Amino acid sequence: MANVKESLAACMEIEGAIGAALVDVKSGMFLGTAGGGDHLNMEVAAAGNTEVVRAKMKIMSSLGLKENIEDILITLGTQYHIIRMLGTQGNLFMYLALHRDKSNLALARHKLSEIEANLKT
Repeated sequence: MANVKESLAACMEIEGAIGAALVDVKSGMFLGTAGGGDHLNMEVAAAGNTEVVRAKMKIMSSLGLKENIEDILITLGTQYHIIRMLGTQGNLFMYLALHRDKSNLALARHKLSEIEANLKT
């Protein structure tokens, strides 16, 4: 089992990683961040992506969908943003931003799933 710091470090080892965060959906606050730097303000990204998750949950409720979100992919011109809900911790998600031209999306999703499985909060 990996702790938050180790899990975020593992996220940053994914090829093309820009930044990563572990975020609480209820509060919009992050439990930890890594990377970002001049490329991405991780605090703003954590709070903003909380709104994305909340909006999707609200729509699913309105539609009567009894499903759980596995992940949400946002594709930008130069970046991928992956929001991965933590199955074991329903109110948390892992956020990962990647350089689009330096990453393999399928491999990144697979590695993020492995990191989630080993995370102990």
